[in-house]
Amino acid sequence: MTVSETQVTWLTQEAHDRLKHELDELIANRPVIAAEINARREEGDLRENGGYHAAREEQGKQEARIRQLQELLRNAKVGEAPENSGVAEPGMVLTVRYEDDEETETFLLATREEGAHGGIEVYSPNSPLGKALLGAKEGESREYELPNGASMKVTLIKAEPYRG
Repeated sequence: MTVSETQVTWLTQEAHDRLKHELDELIANRPVIAAEINARREEGDLRENGGYHAAREEQGKQEARIRQLQELLRNAKVGEAPENSGVAEPGMVLTVRYEDDEETETFLLATREEGAHGGIEVYSPNSPLGKALLGAKEGESREYELPNGASMKVTLIKAEPYRG
């Protein structure tokens, strides 16, 4: 991903601090994982050493998460929730109604990290639904493409700041 493709992520101070804490813990845990790999390596034949391979896999997962968090925090914008403008934008809780459906659905338009500790579904602004709704005003209908190629009409009923 190039710098020009990188999306700025809006984070509350609480979410930023929580993610920074997770990153610090993962970095502090690097020597523990390295020691585990070394201990498993000394057990002998690596081809049949499940513990060694499991430790290497865990190290790979942790390193990927470290890179993900570093990128996210480097591009994060920390601050208050957007103003209650009634417009769909990142950091807003959206209530929508799909065409041919009486029920509404409510979700947070944000990154997974931002909504990870709330009890609300999170849709990315980069998802087909998120992209279609960006900039929509309450009462406005938009269309987006479903995975099967069909299109779906959705109406923004309400947009309010997330108070997670």
